[in-house]
Amino acid sequence: MFQKVRELSKNLAVYGVGDVAIQIVSFLLVPLYVRFLAPADYGILGLLGGVEAGAKLFFRWGLDGAFMRFWYDADDGPARQRLASTIFFFLLGLNAALLIASIAAAPFLSIRMLGAPGYTLALQLVLLNTFAIGFTFIPFHVMRIEQRTGAFSALTFGRSVATLLLRILLVVGLRYGIWGVVVADVIVTAGVMVWMVRWFAPLIRPVFSPAVLRESLAFGLPRLPHAIAQQVMAVGDRFILSRFGTLTDIGVYSMSVSFGLIPKLFLSAFENAWAPFYYATSREPDGAKTLGAVTTYVFAVLVLLTAGLAAIGRDLLALVVGPAYAAGGAVVGWTALGVLLQGVYLLTSIGLNITKHTQYYPVATIAGAACNVGLNLVLIPRFGILGAAWANAAAYGLQAVVAYLFAQRFYPIVYERGRLTRVAAAGAIACVAALLLPHMRPLVGVLVRGTTVVVVMCGLLGLTGFLRSDEWRGLVAIRGRRPMTIAPPEIVEKAGEIVTTDIADDTGMLEQTERPEHANPLRSRSS
Repeated sequence: MFQKVRELSKNLAVYGVGDVAIQIVSFLLVPLYVRFLAPADYGILGLLGGVEAGAKLFFRWGLDGAFMRFWYDADDGPARQRLASTIFFFLLGLNAALLIASIAAAPFLSIRMLGAPGYTLALQLVLLNTFAIGFTFIPFHVMRIEQRTGAFSALTFGRSVATLLLRILLVVGLRYGIWGVVVADVIVTAGVMVWMVRWFAPLIRPVFSPAVLRESLAFGLPRLPHAIAQQVMAVGDRFILSRFGTLTDIGVYSMSVSFGLIPKLFLSAFENAWAPFYYATSREPDGAKTLGAVTTYVFAVLVLLTAGLAAIGRDLLALVVGPAYAAGGAVVGWTALGVLLQGVYLLTSIGLNITKHTQYYPVATIAGAACNVGLNLVLIPRFGILGAAWANAAAYGLQAVVAYLFAQRFYPIVYERGRLTRVAAAGAIACVAALLLPHMRPLVGVLVRGTTVVVVMCGLLGLTGFLRSDEWRGLVAIRGRRPMTIAPPEIVEKAGEIVTTDIADDTGMLEQTERPEHANPLRSRSS
């Protein structure tokens, strides 16, 4: 088991290192960006991100999850080409018609969805960009399945660097404001699509199989309501805020949420390594036990990140973006809790994918979405952006519980509940201890409160014997060994998104995206 965990950790690190490096640079540049983008500008970008999230779902039709699932069932190269080609040509024909219709309707939609005039072209560019990236999951999924982690990270890192540099040029250098963000993403996506022709070439052939399409849609379409509900939870609060508040309120909320989503850097990298890992591991005799142990380790990391961010959130906002966004301090911690609960959902709903019972995903996500909308309508008028953050966390919690109950019916996994409870308690105690420290300057607060969380949580876990003796021995034993390979068949390779937004992918997990509203309008996403 420890060899498997080591391999998963290695893939997680490779998938995440490029994105983390770029996000650190983007984070350090936020104080520069806020001099050129007002809170209301961030509000527009947040709403555009919500549009992108919804459009992405209808440009994929759940077929990205189906592609990964049925790749494992394809016996040879021609069968995989038939799968890729059938999905590609179906999306090309249907989505081209949708794109034309949505671009024609953009003048009518922009004023109603964005709440401000003058952004029709921006909306059209977002739709065009989303149409293009709707195809990139084909090579990217294959790259993940084949563990082409180096190529995957190099491509996503290169795209992120190009997006970052273009945004600096257009937003800061040429002072294009919102247009700088939108145009930079379109240019980068165009370049990536041209470059990726060489990766599509081995996969796409002039073949089309109605049988393959029927099977793929039967797997993917039931998850479309699931994905729509996911996006209601992810970005619906912005549109409700726009009815009860101002663009400035949405901008402050979006900026605060982007800080609260910092743990998603880890979660997005983990998601890329997780799907191929659990599909392969589930086929082994001790697969359920291994998956239960991995859940404990990942949950511990997420709790540490969440507790730390909740403790330093207010100081971090004050340090990086200043008083204009001070009202969002508490939003950071509640958003981080929502990410933690998304991680729980990602970890514990996998039985539905493994056993092909994906029709139960919509039940969990629609329940979460209904909870989100209902609580937003009740809480936002009274509590403003903090009410939106509460509703968001509650919705992800309900989704995780419902999905877990269904998944356990079809693929039972014995989770280590005692250790999981210990981790949650240690994280909560550490966070409270850090928050009880007296007021201090923002930089000092970030350092002192953050250190307090790490020391207290790790100390409590150490004192309560969180790591068992066999785990210590296993960790020591696997150091220096050659990593094993845990993937199925052959070879191949991922492109650029726009604005903000964290997208749930069709495997019931977070697409890195991006995920990505709930993300900094100036961070670049992969998907």
